[in-house]
Amino acid sequence: MTERVIVRRGAYYDSVTLMLVSRAASGEEGADDVAVGMATPLNLELLAGQGFGVEHDLGPNDLVIAVRARDEAAAEAAVAAVDRELATKGGAHAAVAERPAARSLASAARRDPELSVAFLSIPGDHVATEAAAAIEAGLHVFCFSDGVSLEVEAALKRRALERDLLFMGADCGTAIVDGVALGFANAVGRGPVGIVGASGTGIQEVSCLLDAAGIGVSQAIGVGGRDLSARVGGLMMRRGLELLAADEDTRAIVAISKPPDAAVASAIEDVAVGAGKPVILALSDDITLEEAAARAAELVGGALPAFTTGLARPPAPGAVRGLYSGGTLCREAARIVGAGEFTDFGADEYTQGRAHPMIDPSLRTEALAAAARDLDLSVLLLDVVLGYGAHPDPASELAPVIADAVAARGDLHVVVALCGAVGDPQGLDGQRDTLERAGAVVTRSNAHAARLAREASGG
Repeated sequence: MTERVIVRRGAYYDSVTLMLVSRAASGEEGADDVAVGMATPLNLELLAGQGFGVEHDLGPNDLVIAVRARDEAAAEAAVAAVDRELATKGGAHAAVAERPAARSLASAARRDPELSVAFLSIPGDHVATEAAAAIEAGLHVFCFSDGVSLEVEAALKRRALERDLLFMGADCGTAIVDGVALGFANAVGRGPVGIVGASGTGIQEVSCLLDAAGIGVSQAIGVGGRDLSARVGGLMMRRGLELLAADEDTRAIVAISKPPDAAVASAIEDVAVGAGKPVILALSDDITLEEAAARAAELVGGALPAFTTGLARPPAPGAVRGLYSGGTLCREAARIVGAGEFTDFGADEYTQGRAHPMIDPSLRTEALAAAARDLDLSVLLLDVVLGYGAHPDPASELAPVIADAVAARGDLHVVVALCGAVGDPQGLDGQRDTLERAGAVVTRSNAHAARLAREASGG
């Protein structure tokens, strides 16, 4: 067995590129383990856990290639495969454009006056500068990146309002604007319900539950998870409510957030009262996303389907382990279950230098396999989130682990909250079938999944 660890200082690549490179190089004959990532604390810890010795004076802009192979020749082949993939992903084979790329957001906006939105997904150290430039160029901003301080976020949003623009973010996961999906969003149809949310998976859950009822979305405006903090003051949530109130295609509005600052919540309520159309406020633990979607559906003459999926076997006393990719879904499930250990693998500490678990489920899959061996647990509860930008077939990654866990322990319950729409590229029905064949109980409502988990644990 041969091990090789190569460090390339200052060679930065984004986490999605490195995930794809690792997968491709792992297919080389004789390569047992191939890990390619930036030297973030989390990635270095994972490499150490795999038995690789890595230098201690590395930083997050340093690239680490770790290979374990059957012999020297196989290790060389794996490293060569990594280099080929990096060259390809770096655009070495891209066609030469007829016109040089714009060198800045401002120059891009000048070239094409029809441009209206800047989508920012770049390292956090640079995002504030680019966001400010986009606003000054007259562009709405969808800021997928995090790394912006509260003070800067508030300043950017105030400036956007002065210019009659939206600043969606920072750390904004989802939006659907004029039928165009931004970030992690689902293939839902156009319809009469507008959504404004400080939660990406909250927006996804409500829009997908409405999709299950055959009801579409007019607009879904993401505002970033910290918009309703005292420092930011709900600036974009209030603006989003005003825009949806003025939108002729919107008949009912759902506003979504984790519990906000009390004074900000009061200001949001005032805007909602003056909207001139019904607004469902899902801003506290008093209402689930399922209940918010159900109320919206009723307001436009529809109804959510009944979520009647039951347990596949009798309840078994024990603990619940929640393994989530969506932060709001994780929080909601933990509140409903009332006890147990819940982890949001989409939190910042798990995504530094790694792709989000909706894109790369490997970290959560490893945790799922480990949790299944814990005999004190009787229920494993997780979400599977479909849609644009997400893993093309997440069920195929999870199903083998679920099947092994259920086969090994006849008393173990695996409950899955499947957040997706019929039109999603992964195929909603196929994802459900794969998970159910593996032994999971699957429901389209996260709240219903949490209720099932609580029942399965004897709670």
